[in-house]
Amino acid sequence: MNQDLSILHLVLNASVVVQIVMAILLLVSLTSWSIIFGKVLGLKRVRQDNDAFDREFWAGRTLQELYQDASSGGGPASPQERIFAAGMREFMKQRERRVTDVNVLLDGARRAMRASYQREMDTVEARLDFLGSVGSVSPYIGLFGTVWGIMHAFTGLANVQQVSLATVAPGIAEALVATAIGLFAAIPAVLAYNRFARDIDRIAIQMESFIEEFSNILARNVAPAQAPAAPDAAALAASLAARQPMGR
Repeated sequence: MNQDLSILHLVLNASVVVQIVMAILLLVSLTSWSIIFGKVLGLKRVRQDNDAFDREFWAGRTLQELYQDASSGGGPASPQERIFAAGMREFMKQRERRVTDVNVLLDGARRAMRASYQREMDTVEARLDFLGSVGSVSPYIGLFGTVWGIMHAFTGLANVQQVSLATVAPGIAEALVATAIGLFAAIPAVLAYNRFARDIDRIAIQMESFIEEFSNILARNVAPAQAPAAPDAAALAASLAARQPMGR
């Protein structure tokens, strides 16, 4: 009885539809696990690279030196460094065009950093939606296989004179394997999705904070507005004379 109800025996003796459902769920599970391992390594690398650039940025180097390092070689290494390079590049282009309006300078740099931020977030969030879909859909796919398998098992009992538990058990067990595989695919995907969503939120907050801090640094580095010019001597004398009372 134990040998007849082994997992391998149940899978091999299941109906064609149930076997197709099991194959789909196994393929989805393998794909989700490959995404999970890739995301673990990818997000860890992003955090390490951002932290390394943070330390370099606040180490006291000039913005020009940081920009030269970010623009040289094979390109910036971290998402935060690419955001910095995008903002600094736009800021320098505006200065080369003789733009003197502080608001225009800062707004252009901030827009460039926001666009780079969106590209980085799209890269960081890549394939995360697949894990969410696996976590929500896989149980229903497994349930479909179970329902079909049970229906097929009871249909096969139509011509049996005497029905017992030993007769029904193999067909029901074959069907329930589909639900088990569906849960096996869904549970890790849901757990990984929630964990990655929290990690990505932290990365997003870190990069948004950097955008604001760098914008403030650029604002302080812009040439200060000219001080109001001293009033002309003749105009000052005329103003004082106008304020004097008329002759008594």
